[in-house]
Amino acid sequence: DIAAATRRPSQVVGLHFFSPANVMRLVEIVRGTSTSPETLATALAVAKRLGKVGVVVGNCPGFVGNRMMFPYMYEAQFLVEEGATPQQVDEALTGFGMAMGIFAVDDMAGLDVAWRVRQELNQFSEPGARKPLVADRLCEMGRFGQKTGKGWYVYGNDRKPQPDPDVLSLIEQLAVANGIQRRSFTNEEILERTIYALINEGARVLEEGYALRAADIDVIYTNGYGFPAWRGGPMFYADRVGLKQIYDRVSAFHRELGQRWAPAPLLERLAKDGTTFKELDKSRAASLVGASS
Repeated sequence: DIAAATRRPSQVVGLHFFSPANVMRLVEIVRGTSTSPETLATALAVAKRLGKVGVVVGNCPGFVGNRMMFPYMYEAQFLVEEGATPQQVDEALTGFGMAMGIFAVDDMAGLDVAWRVRQELNQFSEPGARKPLVADRLCEMGRFGQKTGKGWYVYGNDRKPQPDPDVLSLIEQLAVANGIQRRSFTNEEILERTIYALINEGARVLEEGYALRAADIDVIYTNGYGFPAWRGGPMFYADRVGLKQIYDRVSAFHRELGQRWAPAPLLERLAKDGTTFKELDKSRAASLVGASS
């Protein structure tokens, strides 16, 4: 829309910095439909001059990183409605190697930010879509996270998250009122429900062309979202686990939990072909070299 209002649409590009911008290294460089290669090269050079890691992405709601984070974040919220606690989910994620658990991240960013995003993007408007129950209620209560001293957790002067019995009670009340059966979860179940949701959405982003390479997604997540670098990023991690195993679990969640877990077509195809995201990157690079020659 911005490019359409100018006489130089080829010179319009997005720079999506990550907060806090003076600390986080990642910059998503957002190409528009008319953005020229020269403009992209300039944006990449600017990012490098600033000491940042620039990754070119396509233009969709949430770009690449945040678009992938939505199913990851909401699956964590569904888990607490079903019987886990925010602290258990966060401890499972930090035990996996994440720099922070997703509920602590939500509190740091501000629950009102995601609240506005849900309203702006009209998320969960699809027929039959399951909507998380607790986050909106916390926002209505003025619990926006660290900046108000209360969110999923409660905070003192040291800004360290502490479990809040009032939140645990609210979660249970909303679950009971909405007929959600509650049970205990293992850390392995929590990791599969959250990390595999991230991977499945990453496969969609990759197939739709908003990320050029699986490796770009890995760079985004290790530099902007605290994904453990020693695991190589979500797509590299998926290759290590095995795409067939990932696909089989995603398919099982699809049968058990509904449409939000529909396997990404690319994940299904690679799993059935017995290949990897890394091999996909190689084949795409080879085809580009062949086309240019």
